[in-house]
Amino acid sequence: MEKRMHPYHLVDKSPWPIMSAITALGLASGLINMFSTKSKMLLMISMLTLMMMMYQWWRDVTRESTYQGKHTKKVMNGIKFGMLLFIFSEIMFFLSFFWTYFHSSLSPTMEIGLSWPPTSMNLFNPMEVPLLNTLILVSSGVTITWAHHSLMMKKNNTMKALMMTIILGISFTLLQYMEYWMATFTMSDSVFGSIFFATTGMHGMHVIIGTLFMIICYMRMYKNHFTNNHHTGMELMIWYWHFVDIVWLFLYMSYYWWPSM
Repeated sequence: MEKRMHPYHLVDKSPWPIMSAITALGLASGLINMFSTKSKMLLMISMLTLMMMMYQWWRDVTRESTYQGKHTKKVMNGIKFGMLLFIFSEIMFFLSFFWTYFHSSLSPTMEIGLSWPPTSMNLFNPMEVPLLNTLILVSSGVTITWAHHSLMMKKNNTMKALMMTIILGISFTLLQYMEYWMATFTMSDSVFGSIFFATTGMHGMHVIIGTLFMIICYMRMYKNHFTNNHHTGMELMIWYWHFVDIVWLFLYMSYYWWPSM
């Protein structure tokens, strides 16, 4: 047995990073292909493959941390710092969308009638489905905090609260899909349509990823992988979900409520 004289985890060789990168390239290519040819085959295959890669990668991380004990305190602190850097990169990612939106809205061009939103655009009523989705995500923030508090206090409500959050996340996604289906404008309808569907679509993708993250945590809770003082995976999921909640609040105020005034 190899003797380790340091607290760090030297990760074994893994195929998942390069395979996930190739799949992500296929996802982007599939999205472009769907816009240009209406074919969704490559996009669907890439999404399913990416989900398989995520499952396999999560399985390896779970094995290394829970069963092999390779995640020392130093390793867990490094993982948390990495998650903070990832969330910061996501903040900058969404900031680029908001920058484009406000640049276009505060100085509208002649092509869209020097007005924002463009004239003849039939917008969503912010007091209907968008408000319901806002209430759903705010409620999910409450239930996920309840789940974390229950775990910390060694109570039995953790799985119930986590399941409620998963249901709320799925409900948000279904309502967002229904809203897209009922939309009277498309991504090709001026800069407003482009930036609206790009931003809400990317946020919706993050909600789906966060929901998958929660499902993984629920399965791990069922297998007793988490304790009140060792639940790094669930803690990172909670950070990510709160980030998704906050982005939606800014999105609702900017993209739904403000244009309707």
